[in-house]
Amino acid sequence: SDAVLGREYGYFVGHHGFICFLLVLSQHTEFDPLMEKVYLVGDFNSWEKAVGQAEWEMNVASMGKELVLVWTGPADRFLNPPGQRFKFVTGEHRWLPIPGTSPNATRDADGNLNFAIDPERTGHHLYSFTLPVPIDLSRSWRVEWTKPGGEGAPLRPDGYFFDLKTDLVLGAIAKRDETIFRLFAPRASKVELCLTPSLDAVEQPHRYSLIRRAEPMERLKEAFAPMQPGDTAGIRHVPAPGNWQGVWEVTLDQSLKGWYYWYHVEGPIDAFGFFSRTQKILDPYAFATVGREGPGIIMDRSSLGKANRAAFRTPVWQDLVIGEAHIRDLLRNAPIDLTADERLGFKGLQKYVESPDFYLRRLGVNCVELQPIQENDSQTKQEYHWGYMPVSWFSPASTYASNPADGSAVSEFRDLVEAFHLRGMAVILDVVYNHQGVPAHLMFIDKQYYFATDRDGNLSNWSGCGNDIRASSAMAKRLIIDSCMHMIETFGVDGFRFDLAELLGVDVMRDIERALKTIKRDVILIAEPWSFRGHIAGELADTGWSSWNDGYRDFMRDYIRGGGSASQLEYFLKGSPWYFARWPAQTVNYTESHDDRTWIDRITENGSGSGYEPTALDRRRTHLMIATLFSTLGIPMIAAGQDSLRSKHGVNNTYLRGDLNGVDYRRIQRYSGTHAYMAEWIAFRLGARGRLLRQWSLPSEGFFRSFSREGTTALALLYNSDSSQGPERLLFAINASGADVSLPFDPELVPLPWVQIADHERFCSHGLKGISMPVAQTLELCAYSCALWSA
Repeated sequence: SDAVLGREYGYFVGHHGFICFLLVLSQHTEFDPLMEKVYLVGDFNSWEKAVGQAEWEMNVASMGKELVLVWTGPADRFLNPPGQRFKFVTGEHRWLPIPGTSPNATRDADGNLNFAIDPERTGHHLYSFTLPVPIDLSRSWRVEWTKPGGEGAPLRPDGYFFDLKTDLVLGAIAKRDETIFRLFAPRASKVELCLTPSLDAVEQPHRYSLIRRAEPMERLKEAFAPMQPGDTAGIRHVPAPGNWQGVWEVTLDQSLKGWYYWYHVEGPIDAFGFFSRTQKILDPYAFATVGREGPGIIMDRSSLGKANRAAFRTPVWQDLVIGEAHIRDLLRNAPIDLTADERLGFKGLQKYVESPDFYLRRLGVNCVELQPIQENDSQTKQEYHWGYMPVSWFSPASTYASNPADGSAVSEFRDLVEAFHLRGMAVILDVVYNHQGVPAHLMFIDKQYYFATDRDGNLSNWSGCGNDIRASSAMAKRLIIDSCMHMIETFGVDGFRFDLAELLGVDVMRDIERALKTIKRDVILIAEPWSFRGHIAGELADTGWSSWNDGYRDFMRDYIRGGGSASQLEYFLKGSPWYFARWPAQTVNYTESHDDRTWIDRITENGSGSGYEPTALDRRRTHLMIATLFSTLGIPMIAAGQDSLRSKHGVNNTYLRGDLNGVDYRRIQRYSGTHAYMAEWIAFRLGARGRLLRQWSLPSEGFFRSFSREGTTALALLYNSDSSQGPERLLFAINASGADVSLPFDPELVPLPWVQIADHERFCSHGLKGISMPVAQTLELCAYSCALWSA
């Protein structure tokens, strides 16, 4: 019982007045116990101040067949006063997460989850039960004391429940003479299919009951989670094999291609269920939908078609230059002849991409990252929406389709991806698998299975959107993987950027990577590695995922205004090596994205916080940022319009403001020098002479050599200093301060045939004309200047 309690509570109290704090290593794969020390911290030792103190270091031990970390000591100081909180933290100051279902999990005023020590929970009065038959999870269950007036506790599915899965094909499977409907609903008591050939008849649909499919279930161990008076106990294991299953199915002897369908699902109505016999549920595997509430459109899988993936070769990661863009932001003011309807969706953007003046291609980026295009909770076609509230992960957004009722979104999005490919541009999709919008259809299929909850059934909200997907559940993970595979195989997309990937967890991210690379070895995988709960970029460093580098973003905003240090700049220019990136293309470097204010609004000197009319210094600082961004190892990313000093008039959150977000192409002419400066840097970066900036693996120790002067933030960085990658060298120097700076340089390198190809205003790959900055034993950098030389 000690081990059982330790897993659940993080501690147990022994019989001889000692307390043991316990961390099960199999539950924490985010760190290596051989490489990192772990410390016990809490109210009793001033929390993080205890990190590094040997007396609070945890030690490796074995408990049964499991490896654990333990800390043991006299119990009195921890039990008095009662309710003291604790947590585990690594020597690198990474806080290890606590399951929200832990009976003693408690939140502080800032929303942080901690363990609490309860003197009444010692581990000496736990109960386990063996049932004669498997429990029927389609009903609500409680454990009650037999004595009159005794306390009881509701049972919640847990443990094995989230491992329930099927390998069967799911969704509406239309064949030549029959249609099969399959839905995974693990706790349903009844599933009803509704069908109609016409949207005019949705109030009088044909109704069919699905039958729970019987498949043999693997025998599972007999054990329940710890249960004490007042707890909501978690059912960890069923006692015997049985035929209780989660797949519901019906076969109709007719091809129903083009019909509309939805489900009703009934089940236990309690704190752990959100079942409703009246709620219309969109099939999670529907290939197309009429709108956010459905109905889904039945499509023959064989007629969906396959993307012509052989016609385009995805660029290798180190050769990527990404432009982040929103479909309607690109179209709103696009300088081509489009109807008002075309400016709202896929067909309009296809026309713009195919036009010779398509903005992103002329700028020179070779990859577009589209903000979410999967079905979201927009209520009307005209409503502007960023797309970060998805309701379906298979269907392209109906609001971007010319005829949603016909499922035209499928062919139109495939044509759009093909148009990008024909222009030599890869397509990355920004995907949101960490929560759902309104209605959250998975909530009505099984809240407990698909969404993270605490022990009382309350939804987790680290996404800030009201519900967090339980991505570790077997079928939730499969749904994510199947969705991505569908986007690759049907539409030909080249990769994905995962929104708030921290909420999915490193183990799930590894599984996604492994699965997707079986069908597309060069798939581009990028994580937004944080959520309101934490940050996992360091943990992803040992995977094949790249990550948005928020540290780079924040540093550059500070550095060009005179903050930061030369050593920090050197670290970022080298590609944020080791902790953040084990290989250069693992960091996506950026200074502006769709979130928050634009670059120019953040750094402007204007007191209003609006950079719509930038000052001369605003522009100069932007040029310093551009030069630094494209001199940095890793994958550079810009936001659409950033090259022309895009401003949102200082407004911070514009997710509903299409009027502010639309790219203003007139600014390209107004600030043509800045636009041209970025375009030239991109061309150089992607060209033969920029190869030293496009590293696949970490370069040799002597590849870089830096030159700085104490007391200044200025820096000069020499690339290929050791000639390990041929005779060519690059030298980049920057002074972001308001005073002139002299930097020392190696006199032995001065005689090399240096050619200056860029300064803070100009870029010419064949060498700047007119006056240029000489390479001498002292590099003279004027205020707010930069330079790039080649030799």
